[in-house]
Amino acid sequence: MKLRVKVKPRSAHSRVRGVDNDGSLLVELQSAPVDGAANAELIKLLTQYFSLPKTSIRITSGAAARVKTVQLPDRERDQ
Repeated sequence: MKLRVKVKPRSAHSRVRGVDNDGSLLVELQSAPVDGAANAELIKLLTQYFSLPKTSIRITSGAAARVKTVQLPDRERDQ
């Protein structure tokens, strides 16, 4: 599943704020966007938020931008 994420670096707290009007996930990060620190923190935060292993989340586009596309594993549907 692909997820669009809007990131606000250098925030007071690291947290998922909710969903924007366009369906993007809003995320605040304490890390600065230097040497991949904000991207690493984003992946760590999303693994906790979605209860997934760290290796299952990838930033597929926007690694140097505030709007990113993140690939999450597809969840199996209960049938």
